[in-house]
Amino acid sequence: MAEGKLASAQAEDLLAEAAGWRDAGHKVALATVVQTWGSSPRPVGSQLIVDDSLRLQGSVSGGCIEGAVVHEAQAIMDGARPKLLEFGVSDEQAWDVGLACGGTIKVFVERVE
Repeated sequence: MAEGKLASAQAEDLLAEAAGWRDAGHKVALATVVQTWGSSPRPVGSQLIVDDSLRLQGSVSGGCIEGAVVHEAQAIMDGARPKLLEFGVSDEQAWDVGLACGGTIKVFVERVE
């Protein structure tokens, strides 16, 4: 299967899982990588779902970024507006945290209705 088709199938599976959680009575949020620049652990289109019991599936980054996304997802599940989050690290800071180069990632977080 070509890489694009594989990514599309994985996204469909993730959305089906989110719908299943929602249909089972859980609040669910969806986070999607919408833009990257420089070094980014996950490409545009990568997604993470989280529910109100903090069940997670998928990934938008890793480490502290993913933790911050989950925190925002909790607020959105509780009624906050959808939000575009931006995370970045300069080239200088990147070396300090063990990355080869800096980068920026934008993640859109919304409630699954």
